[in-house]
Order: sequence, then C-alpha cells, then structure tokens
Amino acid sequence: MSTQVRGKAVHIKGVTFTGITDSNHWVPMDGPTKFGGEEGATRPKELLLLSLAGCTGSDVASVLTKMRQKFTRFEVHVAAEMADEHPRVYTKIHITYKVWGDVKEENLVKAIGLSQDVYCAVTAMLRKSVEITYSHEINPAED
Repeated sequence: MSTQVRGKAVHIKGVTFTGITDSNHWVPMDGPTKFGGEEGATRPKELLLLSLAGCTGSDVASVLTKMRQKFTRFEVHVAAEMADEHPRVYTKIHITYKVWGDVKEENLVKAIGLSQDVYCAVTAMLRKSVEITYSHEINPAED
C-alpha cells in the first residue's frame, strides 16, 4: 500500500502563491517582476534545489551523529545548470557537503553514499531526469 501526500498552492496575485502540504506549514513562492511577481519569496524551481539539499543534508547529519562524529557546522551547497530552451529544466546538479569538525573522511564518504544510494527520496526522484554529482570538504572545527 502506498502513502498519499497532499498539497496545494493558493494564488495570491500575479505569479505569487503560498503552498501548504500535510505537514501544515505554509511556504511562500514568487517570481520575477517581469512575469508578474513581487520578488518576495523563493521561486518554485529553487525550492527543488533546497529540497534536495535539505533531504540529503538531514540524512548525512543523522548518519554522522549516529557514527559519533563531532561536527560544529555542516552545510550542503547545491549548484545547478539549466537548459537554455523552455522548459528550462535543470540538466546538472552538483552537491557540495561542507563539514567543520573532527570528522573522519571515510565516515563522511559513507554517510554521503548512504544518503545518495539509499535514503534520500529527493535524490532518487531527481536522478531519473538530471545528472547529480557531489563532492565534500572537511574543515577544522569552529569555536
């Protein structure tokens, strides 16, 4: 049996919408003024990148914590290339995992691999239509 998840986007004006899903949290979305937007919120396609970063980032943070890896800061950066013609889909996405602290590289690589290959549903969905690559860096702990 599959689980059903619902969401809706409510039109505000122009190309400005507010979306909500079953978690009951509102997310504003907007577009550029040249298309009737107000430049007042994240664009829907940008939210896709943030979804990817948040999904894989929470996996990696959780696995590192279970491995008792001590980090003081962790960031997931995403960079995407878009097609020149409409629909201007993402054609390549690169994820950079940046961690600060006492983290063994082999543990970080394992955590990233588990996210990429097993846990992150957003990666699994996007990988079917876009090339996803990734890299990592380990930095000294910050006070």
